[in-house]
Amino acid sequence: MEIIRKPGKRPVMQALPLPSGLPMGHTQTRLNNYLSKRGELCCQNQNWNIQMYKSNPSLCLVGPMLGGNSGWVVSQGEVLAQFLAKEGYPVRLTSTIPNRFLRLGDTVRSLIAWRKQIDVIVLMVFSGPSFGMADIASLLARKLGKPLILWLHGGNLPAFSHQYTKWIQHVYRRGQAIISPSGYLADATRQLGFEVQVIPNLISLDSYPYRHRSTVQPRLLWMRTFQDIYHPEMAVETLNRLRDEYPQMMLTMAGQEKGRLAAVKALVQQKGLAEQVQFGGFLDMHGKQQAFAEHDIYLNTNRVDNMPVSVVEAAAFGLPIVATEVGGIPHLLKHEETALFVADGDTAGMAAATRRLLSEPGLAGRLSRNGRFLAESCSWPQVKQQWVQLFQAVQAGKSHG
Repeated sequence: MEIIRKPGKRPVMQALPLPSGLPMGHTQTRLNNYLSKRGELCCQNQNWNIQMYKSNPSLCLVGPMLGGNSGWVVSQGEVLAQFLAKEGYPVRLTSTIPNRFLRLGDTVRSLIAWRKQIDVIVLMVFSGPSFGMADIASLLARKLGKPLILWLHGGNLPAFSHQYTKWIQHVYRRGQAIISPSGYLADATRQLGFEVQVIPNLISLDSYPYRHRSTVQPRLLWMRTFQDIYHPEMAVETLNRLRDEYPQMMLTMAGQEKGRLAAVKALVQQKGLAEQVQFGGFLDMHGKQQAFAEHDIYLNTNRVDNMPVSVVEAAAFGLPIVATEVGGIPHLLKHEETALFVADGDTAGMAAATRRLLSEPGLAGRLSRNGRFLAESCSWPQVKQQWVQLFQAVQAGKSHG
């Protein structure tokens, strides 16, 4: 995204040459959609102060900005960019291409093309093959002489750091600042000798209408990616343990398919639960709002986790949470206050915790209320100043941790 200002006037949409292939008479909305797919969005707000515009650094957020593609989750980079643009920051995003290798090429081209327009680069860092992309992008940022903020993501990063310590340290030394959304990742990174600042993941609280659950019905929701590390089968096994006690219990499973959906559906058939389990597919924001409104208990079955936005979303909607006590979950939630914890893979424990929510007076209401308070701590008004101060410090050439 980029705010463009005409000299002597408030920030407005600047006339841009239309790309070939677009029909005449294109609306500004359609042009914005086109530009956003290229990683640029011109923002318009007649109330922005010109002096604020002049004082804010021009930012480039680098990472998988895939939310505009069908079936892909909106990344934290895209969420942050929207908030920053509303504050008057010129922001560019790269890249929106799903294919990892094509995305890397697009990122390199974009950074080189934008080198005279950007002041600070914010690089989203993930483990696995994606870390190779972070290595190349961070090296390019150094070659271009741009201050670099490394923004850590993913529950697998600590294990990856342990396995590839020297590589991790080599890349991290290129950053002027390292940011983590959780104390879990921050602690693991500090053990490598780096200063880390914790800034929580963001949600747009207005999109999450809260409904207090003083009591709950046996309507369970699981919403993650159908992938091994998220252990979707555990939700099915939990339902299976409770089916006789709560014959009216229902489970909805929703999320992107990444290799486990067929196995989960087969397990549902094997257990004879086809009438009690429904699959919602990938949910956009409207779909989330509807699904969370129709359910009362959220199951988080992960084997590995950091600071999952989906859990914060469940808390924002007011659903009591039952979660495996893995990774960053104990840093995000508190047992008996904002969630009920069970051991990794403990389906009997998850069933028992679900039973407590259905039968123990006051428990669901306490978790529902405290969960909303947790979600509010992840809203823009609560974290804005941390980002603003970080950009100021990095632009001034200070190490900020």
